[in-house]
Amino acid sequence: MDARQKIEDVLASVRPAIRSDGGDVEFVGFDEEEGLVQVRMVGACYACPMSMLTLKAGIEQRLRMQVPGVRSVEAI
Repeated sequence: MDARQKIEDVLASVRPAIRSDGGDVEFVGFDEEEGLVQVRMVGACYACPMSMLTLKAGIEQRLRMQVPGVRSVEAI
């Protein structure tokens, strides 16, 4: 399984919790050289002040633990 599929799998695992709050997260891209995953926060997450906490403490931490080569996540 390649890194992009692993990223999609991790995002799928966190989606139910995010959707329960009326939001969602979309995978945009992965720069393998930089280890940077780009996502788009949508729905209620788009304007939520807690979305950065969700992004860094939730999504980024899981991706770094489960997908080799991921170093950071940013919302675009």
